[in-house]
Amino acid sequence: MERVDVAIVGGGPAGTSAAEKAAAHGAETVLFEQGVPREDREELGPDSTDAAGMLDYWIDIMDFDYREIPDEVIHRELEGTEFIGPSSSVELTTTGIDSSYPNFGYTFHRARMDDWLHERAADAGADLRVGTGVSDLETDLRASSPKGPTHTLTLSNGEQLEAQYVVLADGPQRRITLEALDQFTPPGRSSSDYLSPPEANHIAYQEYREFPPELFEEFEDRLKFWWGHMPGETAYPWIFPNDGTVARVGLTMPIGMTLEDVDNPGSYKLLRPEDEQLPSGSEYIRRLLELEYGDEYDVDEDIPIVEDRGKSRGTETYPISSTRPIDSPVGANIAVAGGAMGTTSAFHEGGYHVAVRSGKIAGRLAGTDSLENYNDVWKRAIGDEILRNIAFADIVADYEPDDWDWAFGVVNDMQGDSGDNVLISNKYTAGLDATKILAKYKKRKFTYRDGGYVQIAEDEYHY
Repeated sequence: MERVDVAIVGGGPAGTSAAEKAAAHGAETVLFEQGVPREDREELGPDSTDAAGMLDYWIDIMDFDYREIPDEVIHRELEGTEFIGPSSSVELTTTGIDSSYPNFGYTFHRARMDDWLHERAADAGADLRVGTGVSDLETDLRASSPKGPTHTLTLSNGEQLEAQYVVLADGPQRRITLEALDQFTPPGRSSSDYLSPPEANHIAYQEYREFPPELFEEFEDRLKFWWGHMPGETAYPWIFPNDGTVARVGLTMPIGMTLEDVDNPGSYKLLRPEDEQLPSGSEYIRRLLELEYGDEYDVDEDIPIVEDRGKSRGTETYPISSTRPIDSPVGANIAVAGGAMGTTSAFHEGGYHVAVRSGKIAGRLAGTDSLENYNDVWKRAIGDEILRNIAFADIVADYEPDDWDWAFGVVNDMQGDSGDNVLISNKYTAGLDATKILAKYKKRKFTYRDGGYVQIAEDEYHY
């Protein structure tokens, strides 16, 4: 049987970052990625589907010098973002967090970014096997290895491989992670009780659309999000400007939600009285474009889908995990990174930055026989970001359209003419309503202090 030091399951940003760091520290490292086709990639690769926007401080979280990211990866520099409510809006031109990157952020080509991370891992000496998946993982807790438990991976081609350490980075679907963790969860419980079913928690859909030049100019340097236009916790459409006059128009919504779950369907602009069920992703997008631009443009003729992009004929559908993260069973020589561990979030449309950083940490520690420190190290590195996302998502979980208008009005009062992200900086006050928002935010953060946001703590695993 083939034997390696570190085996990595999944070739997305977390997996390839782990592979690079493990190999760079001298560990014999192999990565398995089952691979999917894309319209804009000649060969198989990871499931590179994401709205793909990068904020300034996220680059620092990834632990990159922004100048090393290739120019061909970046689509367009951003100067700000706009949050649009049913009858109000908020514009932000700063994240309110110090960063090395000089601008607000940028949009990027997700597949090219993934391929760049793949090249870095290969250059570091990792063995990247795209087209080969993992079908099973078994852990031997009583292995005779002086470094503790070992693992046997059964591959999609029927072969087997033994590894000292395993990094699980198979994304929010967690095809291997769930069963692997079930070896160590308490009796009568399964990892899916914490992380939900393998199909993740939210589904996202996006289309590549070509806009008329004069229309594209209206948002060419900003991200746009519509809150309170469609029902569901963390459900919202967006527009991300790309290269030329192409933008990604998409949305995220909870899996399994039905029209019967909606208390006030008439209050949502993207629902109609004749609806017998919630619209599909493509229908939501059509309604959004008609709502915003239909008075002057024909959606099909003037804003067509660009079919030679994305995963399939100009469209992409992908899962997003929206659970709180978990600790890893490091006592079994296993680290879980990225979407598989629940660091990504539908609230901020994915989480490429935290996937990269958690992967880097897992790979470095596995490559230096220090994996027992993983849960402490990732919390120090990305814990503040996780805590912010969870606190904000909790606050707005039950918001309906009127709540979004109220909140955006409060934020506008709080920031005045500054343009700051006041919910992060906490610098401003605007009466009782502002105090309520800030108090809720601080209370949520306090509730999850000291890593209390994890769903499975390290000491809950049974070895």
